[in-house]
Amino acid sequence: MIHRMQPEPLPLEGITVVAVEQAVAAPFATRQLADLGARVVKVERIDGGDFARGYDTAARGLASHFVWCNRGKESVALDLKDPRGLDVVRRLVADADVFVQNLAQGAAARLGLDAATLCAEHPRLIAVDISGYGPSGPYAGKRAYDMLVQCEAGLVSVTGTPEQPVKAGIPAADIAAAMYAFSGVLAALVRRGTTGRGGPVEVSMLDALAEWMGHPLHHAMHDGTPPARTGLAHAVIVPYDAYSTADGGRVLLSVQNDREWRRLAQQVLRRPEAADDPRFATNAARVVDRERVDALVAEALGALGTDEAVARLEAAGIACARLRDVREVAEHPQLAARNRWREVGSPVGPLRALLPPITLPGGEDARMGSVPRLGEHTGVVLRALGMTDTDVAELRRDGVVR
Repeated sequence: MIHRMQPEPLPLEGITVVAVEQAVAAPFATRQLADLGARVVKVERIDGGDFARGYDTAARGLASHFVWCNRGKESVALDLKDPRGLDVVRRLVADADVFVQNLAQGAAARLGLDAATLCAEHPRLIAVDISGYGPSGPYAGKRAYDMLVQCEAGLVSVTGTPEQPVKAGIPAADIAAAMYAFSGVLAALVRRGTTGRGGPVEVSMLDALAEWMGHPLHHAMHDGTPPARTGLAHAVIVPYDAYSTADGGRVLLSVQNDREWRRLAQQVLRRPEAADDPRFATNAARVVDRERVDALVAEALGALGTDEAVARLEAAGIACARLRDVREVAEHPQLAARNRWREVGSPVGPLRALLPPITLPGGEDARMGSVPRLGEHTGVVLRALGMTDTDVAELRRDGVVR
């Protein structure tokens, strides 16, 4: 008889997270925790909730940012300016393992919800403060949104064309802070398992994105000059750029060494004489003569359809990629072949969503719960705290909860 082993439980099963959060940085961090099995109670304002709910209506009437960052959470709508609403949060925190907040600088401290205060009251609690620029220094009180931090961290200065710097097309500062908050919580949970104590975790968007700037930052600090903005091209490797094909597509290719250049010249460009031409034979020479190299590659690929260009490059062992738009990514054959898409519930019905990138073979699938309606779980959560239906009705009547 074959005995099938039960899948391992999700690693954060039994962990409770309370989050007073908004926008992207904290919600994306806590969504990772929810996907791995944690119970996440999301505390929102009664007057519209997390303001990311109103960014757009692209996801069948829901905001695309909110759908992306908030599946699998319980939404509780409270007025934290009312002592009764604040008391609900304090009672939730008393039984929680993790607390996360990314309110405006100083707001959490005024409410007594900053990490230092909460950890002093609850020694096993892990409390995360996410801020724009950190709790001290001349920028501590400065308003911080993703694009502003991209500018302050120098990301915009190295992104774009020689003529025009541009911001990243995704909220890179928010995502960087979210992922360090997520990993910080995991590290603190491991430490608590050893010591029995939680403690504060601090993450700033500027610190996180400055770390991601490692290559250009070290280049500038030690060489004295930052890497040049080169659009899709590489500043110091040639050819490494996107080239148009005959059917209107674009293919990006990367030649990493001189052996690859010879294969490219002989098998793709069909210009064997260029393989050992002193003007092109080394990367240093190709960088000097970038325009001529790019012209050779552009001429060859411009005569081929996208599929044929990719096939010829792959047959020659040259790294390449199609330049896809976002709609094409949603239908990417590799994601489809690996069954990476799921459907999650929402107030407007099922919505497509990608499995989280962390895969735990032999374990349960990620818990991709529904996207909550504002205040959808308020009553259930309050009753679990011991409140009666009369208590809840009174709070609703007074506008303390929704």
